[in-house]
Amino acid sequence: MSSQGGSSSMTDKADARTDAKKKVNWIAEIRGLALMLLAVLAFHTFIAKPFYIPSASMVPNLLVGDRLIVTKYPYGWSWVSASFHVLPRDDWRLAPSTPEYGDIVIAVPPDRAEDYIKRVVALPGDRIAMVNGQLILNGEAVPQEVMPPVQIPVSDQQMCDGRPCLSAFEEYRRRLADGTEIYEPPTYRETLPNGASYVIIDHMNNPKDNFAEMTVPEDSVFLMGDNRDHSADSRFPAAPYGNGLGGPVPMANIGGRAEFITFSLDGSTSWNPMSWIGALRGSRAWQSLRPTLRDSGNQDGGE
Repeated sequence: MSSQGGSSSMTDKADARTDAKKKVNWIAEIRGLALMLLAVLAFHTFIAKPFYIPSASMVPNLLVGDRLIVTKYPYGWSWVSASFHVLPRDDWRLAPSTPEYGDIVIAVPPDRAEDYIKRVVALPGDRIAMVNGQLILNGEAVPQEVMPPVQIPVSDQQMCDGRPCLSAFEEYRRRLADGTEIYEPPTYRETLPNGASYVIIDHMNNPKDNFAEMTVPEDSVFLMGDNRDHSADSRFPAAPYGNGLGGPVPMANIGGRAEFITFSLDGSTSWNPMSWIGALRGSRAWQSLRPTLRDSGNQDGGE
């Protein structure tokens, strides 16, 4: 009898241990998930976040489908640093710093909580104008050199606002010897006063190829896209009169600096994950987005 009683007691203890293992401490689980979410949000707010390129305004240096990393700390923090832009708009900044010529930055327009990605072409206090598509900075023309046309595969065509992103380059469609179709739009190299050098596309007459000189306010920067004829930037009014940045952008509306491309997809993906492999633009992965720096004696630097 005692043997049977002991066996029963051991079974009860084993069942109790099993029941204890089956019980889930939901409060602890939820707390853990909340802490993990807060850590991710804090990282995105203070350190860096991923960014997706949805438009062709920075072609040829950024293509639709590029995924990149934007660091949040180079210029300090403001209301725009928070993920999803949940903080009220204001002009305060913590640990403020000023971008350099040629930096690619994330900016929020004055009328809506969207992220634009553009290049810094003028700093606080600069006088900027444009004459026939050439920047005039503090009374001097910014050097532009004619470059061999960039080659953009037609197969990279993707949709922007319901239409093909690169359709404006149709007259520059070419076929290579191997049958590959590409666009070769007119390409120039622009070099800013600090030596920051990058290529741009300028292929048509644009209403904003000419604008009168203005002075960039203190604590603001002037931003433009590298695809000069197809960029809603500081040259264009914001809503309700346009979809641009409405002039120089206050530093409090600058959300970070683009650093490098992580990977890029050419738009040929489908629901099948296997299609992602064929859509990868392998040569774009890990490309730095910092501009080339050229000294006054170097006129042959590359991008």
